[in-house]
Amino acid sequence: MDLAELTWTEAGERAEGGALLAVPLGATEQHGPHLPLSTDTDVAAELCRRLAAARGDVLVAPPLGYGASGEHAGFAGTLSLGTEVLTALLVELGRSAGESFTRMLLVNAHGGNAEAVRDAVRTLRAESRDVLAWSPRRSGDAHAGASETSLQLALAPARVRTHRVRPGATAPLAELMPALRAGGVRAVSAGGVLGDPTGATSAEGERLLASLTRDLLAAVARWAGPVDRDDV
Repeated sequence: MDLAELTWTEAGERAEGGALLAVPLGATEQHGPHLPLSTDTDVAAELCRRLAAARGDVLVAPPLGYGASGEHAGFAGTLSLGTEVLTALLVELGRSAGESFTRMLLVNAHGGNAEAVRDAVRTLRAESRDVLAWSPRRSGDAHAGASETSLQLALAPARVRTHRVRPGATAPLAELMPALRAGGVRAVSAGGVLGDPTGATSAEGERLLASLTRDLLAAVARWAGPVDRDDV
């Protein structure tokens, strides 16, 4: 269930019943000429929706669609808060959420947010707040390649500009990393793609979503314990 659809009294009832708050974290950043800027946010939001569908104790917060995307500077439409601001934002969000909810889950689908998420969780836990951060672990292309394109084809195929799908920088990420650190994605890929999205399929996207959902459910069960769908 989406938190934003509730009244404050309904949210309070759910919180008192033990609901945990899941916050989707993404970004607004380039994903090549064929994927929408919201790709990371779309994935995070979908995983939270699937989590809530499987567990009765989950409320899904509105997605945070801005992250730390400095490595994608130079591509039109990319909007980045930066690591320092994102860290502060997540800390304040956690403190605010803690007034209602005893547990907060951060579902982060943008790798560039990792440092901010880690630092924010450390601060919140030092304040004795029960916070878990989870990020998808998947192999494949680093950015806007076959994996992310498959995910978007499964989520919203009409939003994929299939006529613009082209390979990008296909060298191993380890080889690209020095140039990436020095000059960002633009330094190694004029189109913004790291990998080859030409073989992407919606079937592979569904398989990835199912696998990631299982991983997320397992992580939450270890953290918050198992729950029946109708318990809360």
